Amino acid sequence: MISYFGDLAPKAEEDFTLTLDTFLHVQQLRKKGLRAFCSQSGKATMLQTSREERAHLLSRVKMSTKLNFLYCQVPATGVEGWQQLLEELEEKENGTLPAPLPYPQQHSLQTELGKLNLSTIEAVMGSYTKVLFVRDPFQRLIAAYLQSMHSSSSFSSFVQEALDMGLQNASTVWKPLVSLCLPCLIQYDYVLMFGFLRQELGHLLQHARLKANIHLPELTDHHVLWT
Repeated sequence: MISYFGDLAPKAEEDFTLTLDTFLHVQQLRKKGLRAFCSQSGKATMLQTSREERAHLLSRVKMSTKLNFLYCQVPATGVEGWQQLLEELEEKENGTLPAPLPYPQQHSLQTELGKLNLSTIEAVMGSYTKVLFVRDPFQRLIAAYLQSMHSSSSFSSFVQEALDMGLQNASTVWKPLVSLCLPCLIQYDYVLMFGFLRQELGHLLQHARLKANIHLPELTDHHVLWT
């Protein structure tokens, strides 16, 4: 669904230099594609009133209350490097940002959005910088196969097993991002694509004025072959 990178999508990251202007333009394209999808799909755009339902629905959505970032934690999308980066930023004294929200700041990377009350969730969604990491769904499925205990069996058998499980019982490793990250409910400010993360993260930090003296973690996503 979310494959917007204009004409740059088929290329490897090292084949070009991504300028800030191009990055921002691509962000507009990706978010425009998301809005078009949401307007046609009829996906939920309102939070559940039940605390238990909210906690389940938002279980993959994490936040850094020290840096005012909200992000969706999905395996094999590059979010691991992002979490390392947040850890480094949180350790830096000049990385603290003001966050006038109606609750004490909890300096923890793993604070779940769904555990907060409804009014605080709405405040966070309206004020935090929201980041979504995306990857080609077939690449995610292949990564799940290679990293699982099923790698000794055939890929076709693995795919059939995934189909038999259905969407409701699907593993987070291959479950559609739209079900895990709720982009029709959460208006993400940045949509970053696996395969371009080093340059895109650099521009995100620059745009958020957080890049000074920050060493980006080793990101190997651009070495992964496109499928």
